[in-house]
Amino acid sequence: MKTMYVVTAALAGLAVAAQAQAQTFQPKAKGDVVLNVRITDVSPTGTDPITTLAGGATGLRAKVGYDLMPTIGVTYFLSDHVAVEAIAGTTQHTVRAKGAATDVKVKDTWVLPPIVSLQYHFAPASQVSPYVGAGVNYMLFYGGDNKNGFNLKLDDGFGAALQAGVDVALRDSWSINLDAKKVFFETDGVDRARGIKTKVTLNPWVLSAGVGRRF
Repeated sequence: MKTMYVVTAALAGLAVAAQAQAQTFQPKAKGDVVLNVRITDVSPTGTDPITTLAGGATGLRAKVGYDLMPTIGVTYFLSDHVAVEAIAGTTQHTVRAKGAATDVKVKDTWVLPPIVSLQYHFAPASQVSPYVGAGVNYMLFYGGDNKNGFNLKLDDGFGAALQAGVDVALRDSWSINLDAKKVFFETDGVDRARGIKTKVTLNPWVLSAGVGRRF
């Protein structure tokens, strides 16, 4: 998270400098395609009780760690104000079992969480152009390794996403992008060999900062 804050602060400072220079920029418009390359922090927020397969308490909870990775977003403007964005990237997360005197790795897993959202851009002709959006995502778990004798299986599935962000136009077709998404997703985790199960509530914040180019 500290790295994400530093990146965001640096890009924000660059945006302020760009505004001060009052360079010529291209407003957003219908038919534009914008490619954003970002650094993205994916931070799951949930903790869930781990139970026996019969539902008995174990005193442990499942907690998923965060990851920081590059991502790519492509936005197509259906009109001056309305656009569709798709983002792609993959992150690696560690599932841990935590209790009063326990903190053990259960699984490292890669997640491919593509998100497609419909956006509304409030001021497409302005140099500072905020937007909001809503959409869907699909969580695909792949690769990774089970740890410490566990054999946890995680189910793929669909979730929902809310979004808010801002584009700060630089010279010509370049821009700086700051973007925040809240994804709502939970999955089931089962380890039949250990006789345990859990809900794994991810509900991650997806915070991004990067550079865009309009085509």
